[in-house]
Amino acid sequence: MPKAPPPRHDLGPLVPSAAPDGAAAPAARNRLRSLAGWLLVAAALVLLDQATKAWISQTLSYAERIPVLPIFDLTLLFNTGAAFSFLADGDGFQRWLFTGIALVVALVILRWLYTHQGQRLLCASLACILGGALGNALDRLMHGHVVDFLLFYWRDWYFPAFNVADIAITCGAILLILDEILRSRRAHRT
Repeated sequence: MPKAPPPRHDLGPLVPSAAPDGAAAPAARNRLRSLAGWLLVAAALVLLDQATKAWISQTLSYAERIPVLPIFDLTLLFNTGAAFSFLADGDGFQRWLFTGIALVVALVILRWLYTHQGQRLLCASLACILGGALGNALDRLMHGHVVDFLLFYWRDWYFPAFNVADIAITCGAILLILDEILRSRRAHRT
């Protein structure tokens, strides 16, 4: 009686089935390796974000400010809303809403990172956005608010305080726009 083949540990839709000639297996491994690299970039951003937030939370009391430059202070502020304190005065639903949005965005980005591995600028932008979104989502899950601590101002005008995750998201968005501009220019040349 012939032996049954060993069980196959499938990764589902992320890894295509091997072609009869075995050509799909190396391609799938390369895709997973590329995905792992971009996930390391996102994880490094999450770690940097969380480390800076932990340091500032241990160093300062709420709303305490340390002047660094004539236009920049370190401070400790909490944001229960989204960017620019959008929905910050909600009754708590925003914590779960924004956490849910971040998780859905993370899943979409994971898929894009896997399927667009050859597009380095696009993947760099997505890794930045992923790291920033997860950094702020962790805050919402752990604290019910996002820790902000970078405060820029000019005289009586104040830009809303932000954090490393916000910087990562912003840089990712800029890279995403740049990638689209460059892709559009390449398409017009052909």
